[in-house]
Amino acid sequence: MREPVFAARRRFGPHHGGRWTAWVTWSGLTQVRELISLDTILCPAVPDSLVPEDWEHNVHADYQIANFRSLEYLARRVAGTPDLHLLALLQNPDADEVARVRLPAFELAGFELLDIHGDVSALTNCGGFPAGFAADELNAAGLLADLRRADEVQRGLRRAYPEEPHAVCDVWAVWRPRTAEPASPSSTAAPSSGHDA
Repeated sequence: MREPVFAARRRFGPHHGGRWTAWVTWSGLTQVRELISLDTILCPAVPDSLVPEDWEHNVHADYQIANFRSLEYLARRVAGTPDLHLLALLQNPDADEVARVRLPAFELAGFELLDIHGDVSALTNCGGFPAGFAADELNAAGLLADLRRADEVQRGLRRAYPEEPHAVCDVWAVWRPRTAEPASPSSTAAPSSGHDA
């Protein structure tokens, strides 16, 4: 069984004022209450530079060096940095893998589609892909709530937008801490994993 990896990402929500308002206006994603994204432009990774000890704990793979195998190490590494989400992640999971993940302190936030270079969210930072998914399919965190639908969108984007580099993407299951406080009191509950129990 594959184990989730962990990442620290800067929060992005209504408390960011004009920047948030401009993004909502541009994206049209008025249902999003606080973005939970792996997009490095909207929610940059922390730490933003690695120290030698990080290489003993991070993922040694292209575009994943900001992901860590140890939650404890990452939490220590970013301690004292404000306005962060500590996230658990699983790349291109199947439904059984999602169901087997046991992270009592976390809840499933949804499924991200991140370009294969690990930079840009196809869901929230490409201006929309109307032939692939509708904007109102995204939940209050800016993610797809259902794994089956995320897999469909992943395949559909490649077919509908063969010349668009951000349409070639990986599906990431994203968990956030249960104690995470939403940026807005109207945030909704965590979505289902999209698989049968």
